[in-house]
Amino acid sequence: MSSLSVSLIQANLAWEDKASNLRMFGEKISALGQTEIVVLPEMFSTGFSMRPEALAETMDGETVTWMKRMAATKKVIITGSLIIEEDGHYYNRLIWMLPNQQYGYYDKRHLFAYAGEHEHYAAGTRRLIASVKGWKVNLLVCYDLRFPVWARQKNTPTLSLEDEDDKEFGGPQYVGQSPETPEYDVLIYVANWPERRVHAWKTLLQARAIENQCYVVGVNRVGNDGNEIYHSGDSMVVDPMGEVLYTQSKEEFVYTATLDRKKLDEIRAKLPFLRDGDSFLIV
Repeated sequence: MSSLSVSLIQANLAWEDKASNLRMFGEKISALGQTEIVVLPEMFSTGFSMRPEALAETMDGETVTWMKRMAATKKVIITGSLIIEEDGHYYNRLIWMLPNQQYGYYDKRHLFAYAGEHEHYAAGTRRLIASVKGWKVNLLVCYDLRFPVWARQKNTPTLSLEDEDDKEFGGPQYVGQSPETPEYDVLIYVANWPERRVHAWKTLLQARAIENQCYVVGVNRVGNDGNEIYHSGDSMVVDPMGEVLYTQSKEEFVYTATLDRKKLDEIRAKLPFLRDGDSFLIV
C-alpha cells in the first residue's frame, strides 16, 4: 500500500457566518498542492453554535453542495462537520465527501453537555470507517476524544465506506475484522476544543494513537468564538507510537502530512499489542 497525504486546515472561524467561512476555506483549498484528504474543523461553516434552529441545513443545502463542488474541482476528499437538520432533529454531522460527489457521514456520538449540546442536538449511534487507497479511516468529532471505547480497535462488525479506489462505490457495508487485521489505520478528530483544556486535547490525541496503533490527525480551530471562548488550535499529526509529527499553536495554518504505510505496518508487526486486546461489542 502507498502513502497517504492528509491536509490539515487550522483556521479562525467567522462566528455563525457561513458565507465568510465557505469563502475562506474555498480559497485555502484552492491554493493547496497535491493532496488526497482535506480536514476541516468541527462546525467549520458556523463555529460551535447552539443555535441549530437558525443555522441548520439539509443534506442538499448550501454547505454540502459547496463540499461536493470543492471535492470535485480539486479531486480530493473533504471532511469536516456542520449543522444538519433531518427528520425533525439536529445533528453535529461529519461529512466524508468524495470527488465523485458520493459521501458518507457520521453523527457525533458524545454530545458536550457542559455546553448544552445535548439540549439542541441528537446523538449518533454508529461509527463510520471510510476507505481510501487501502487505508481505513475512522472519523470522529471533538468530545468523542474523551471516550476511548468508542475509538477502540475491535474485531466485531462495523460500518465501512469504500471509495472508488478500492472498488466500484456501492454504498456503506457492514464488514468484519479479525484480531490480526486492525479495524482502521488513521483516526481523525475534527474539533472546536478550547485553549483552557488544551492539555487534555494534546494528551488524548497521543493516547488514542498509542492504544490503537494508528496515525491520529486532530484538526482544531483558532481564535475567539461568539461566546468569547479562545481556541489555540494545536492541531496535530501523531504517529502510531504516539510521537508528534507536526503541531502548531495559536496561528492559522495549512499543512500536508504524508502518512507512511511501511512505518505503520512495521510497528504493528514488531509490537503486535492489538491482538492481546479484549473483545467487546458496543450496543
